[in-house]
Amino acid sequence: MSSLPADPYRVLADNSLHSPLPLGTNASDENPDGKLPAVSIRELKKSYVLKSETVHALRGVSFDVPEGDYVAIMGPSGSGKSTLLNLLGCLDKPTSGNFFLGRDDVSTMSDDELAEIRSRRIGFVFQSYNLIQQYTVVENIQVPLYYQGRLGQAEKERAIELARMVGLGERLDHRPMQLSGGQQQRVAIARSMMNDPYFILADEATGNLDSVTTEEILNLFDTLNTQGRTIIMVTHEDEVAARARRIVRLADGLLSSDRINSEESRAEARRRQHENILALAQRKL
Repeated sequence: MSSLPADPYRVLADNSLHSPLPLGTNASDENPDGKLPAVSIRELKKSYVLKSETVHALRGVSFDVPEGDYVAIMGPSGSGKSTLLNLLGCLDKPTSGNFFLGRDDVSTMSDDELAEIRSRRIGFVFQSYNLIQQYTVVENIQVPLYYQGRLGQAEKERAIELARMVGLGERLDHRPMQLSGGQQQRVAIARSMMNDPYFILADEATGNLDSVTTEEILNLFDTLNTQGRTIIMVTHEDEVAARARRIVRLADGLLSSDRINSEESRAEARRRQHENILALAQRKL
């Protein structure tokens, strides 16, 4: 089930943050090329008090997400996956530890500053799409800018460009009820790129889709990543995670593994997924 709320873009417009800096692979120390990672977390911990009992949801998680990476986060119920998702989405604050976007440590920011981060630096994709039913495709794509007061002809043209990029150029004036599930998720993906974010945070983005549409959406993520987009995807499906460049697994609030998917294994995952779809199609005949 989706963990993120419906409206992470709400923001107070009078906040200011440091200008985004170049991104790379290590948060605390600059690399030889002078770049920083898109995302870096260090000893991130989160505890809750429930009925006088302290629950340690995260116990000290550390990893980097270099610019242009494509990471799948996995873990069973109780692993801390949903807690980490909320922290990465700047919807909650850690008990201790650091969370960097570029050089900015968002773990020390106020609620208003976190709202600004959500609005400008993170692109959200939800399991249930979270489109506004009264809005057209183009209007839904522009939603992240509504709260910033940045709506004009240039922004509309960018929304149209994004709609065309995700294959919806012929449905610009359609409303969500006139679209299939896969088309609605394409709108959501276009919306996630409207603010040119540091990274796209996808929460079970294929969870409500059939196998054919899942393949289409994963192919779109592959294309975006090839174009340089940084993607962090939370999923419970092994076949979905196999399409990412890297799989981070949590267990009992700790990082249990961090594995690179080779290009050969990713190609095999794509082939296997497509063959399964063809086999299902044959069974329906």
